[in-house]
This record gives sequence, structure tokens and C-alpha cells, in this order.
Amino acid sequence: MIIFASWYSVFSPKALKSIAPLKNAIDWASRPPNVWADKAAAIVSAGGGFGGGRSQYHLRQIGVYLDLHFINKPEFFLNAFQPPAKFDGNGNLVDESFQEKLKEVLISLQAFTLRLQGKL
Repeated sequence: MIIFASWYSVFSPKALKSIAPLKNAIDWASRPPNVWADKAAAIVSAGGGFGGGRSQYHLRQIGVYLDLHFINKPEFFLNAFQPPAKFDGNGNLVDESFQEKLKEVLISLQAFTLRLQGKL
């Protein structure tokens, strides 16, 4: 259950440069008790162009109302359609530079979570 999570990583498809597929789930989970409140989160987007970036900014706006605290850095925007291939046939991230960037995001999220919990 998401209510017991210490932090969240948000991987969402973009739709029309927003988070339409994810918004309904966010709304339902924000009903009392708001499971997002005072939790840390990171956003990762993969798409073409900068639609994923726009969807990240939209999600950040929503997070303000939910008391969901997103890490500010590092940001992660992956243009999945620009060569060389970023994913293999099974959907695994194979680009080593982006694997390292994703690792940096998760390390930052872990540190931010511990700070919010007063453990760091």
C-alpha cells in the first residue's frame, strides 16, 4: 500500500504534454488520508522532445497542493527516440550515461527522504 511508503519515484507516460494517465490515481490517493503528504518524491520522464519535461513541471504544481516534496536536482529528462538506443527490446535502460543519471536521482531522493524524516 502506498500509504506506508517513505518516498515515491514517479515514472509516468506523458499525454498532451501533461500527466493525464496518472492524474486520476494521484487524485484518489490524495483523499483522506492524503498518502502523499510530507513524502519525498522524484520524477523521471522519457519521451521525445520536451513533452516529458512539461509533464514534470505540471506534476510539480500538483505536488504543492498535495504537500508532496519533489527533489529539485538532479532533473531527469530522457529523449528516448534520439540515437543511440536508450532501451533494449525488453524495455530495460541500456544507455550507461542515463543509468548513471538515474542512479544520481535515486541517491538524491534517498538523502532528501532521510532529511524529511529527521534522520540526516
